[in-house]
Amino acid sequence: MKKILLTFLISVTLFSCKEIKKEAEEAITKSEKPEVKLYTFDGGTVMVNNLELFSQDTTYHGQSKEFADAFYVISHPKGNLMWDAGLPEALVASPEPVTPPGGAFTISRRDSVLNQLKSIDMTADDIDYIALSHSHFDHSGHANFFKDAKWLVQEAEYAMVTSDEIKNSENAGLYEAIKELTNVQKLNGDYDVFGDGSVVIKSMPGHTPGHQVLYLDLVENGPTLLTGDLYHTYENREHKRVPVFNTDVQQTLKSMDAFEAFAKEKNAKVYLQHQKEDFNKMPKAPKYLN
Repeated sequence: MKKILLTFLISVTLFSCKEIKKEAEEAITKSEKPEVKLYTFDGGTVMVNNLELFSQDTTYHGQSKEFADAFYVISHPKGNLMWDAGLPEALVASPEPVTPPGGAFTISRRDSVLNQLKSIDMTADDIDYIALSHSHFDHSGHANFFKDAKWLVQEAEYAMVTSDEIKNSENAGLYEAIKELTNVQKLNGDYDVFGDGSVVIKSMPGHTPGHQVLYLDLVENGPTLLTGDLYHTYENREHKRVPVFNTDVQQTLKSMDAFEAFAKEKNAKVYLQHQKEDFNKMPKAPKYLN
């Protein structure tokens, strides 16, 4: 009996020591966690006049929807990253929303990037890195303002947007929007921006050849994922609907599966960048709210 009791006490002691060690390690990890903050800004508004473009079938026939168009600044002790760049800055001076040829979208933008950066006491010189989820016009609008920042771009996206095919086509504006970004770091897959797992670019191709999303481990919000244009609406995420203008449907579906697995693994809060409700929930700069 004494032997059994002694064995039990030893087991309890060992278990307690392991738990104390685990708690100590977790406390140390938590204390060492970098202070990463996210600021969400208004890059304009997109009224989608033909929502049917956002599905491979006729689900959205005859429907329209207003999209938010956010851009973000991520502040890390080692530097600042701008994620996406909103609609073209020229729209700020337009008294009325603009409907480009084709009529699929009506777009507007009410405030410039430099004015919004002032709300967090930053200028263009404070942005060390810029990364675009992809190079479509509603994500690259003010990119050229940050020509001194390092552009983090998937090699496949860079090859596409700088190709002669794009430069000599009706889509030449895609290249014009990023042509000042000459400090380039080409990526081939996921990239840990600051080397500590707190700000990670995740390769999720399909919408464009080098489309990417952003994972953040934030001080106040915890694990967070910004979707780029992997999903545009809650319904598209729920039903895995793919826009007709994506470069590769099967690649998109594969990226969706990888994204959902990663989001589950990290227990991350997911924010759809074009969904107005998610834009309204995101952390804003205090001065920008006033």
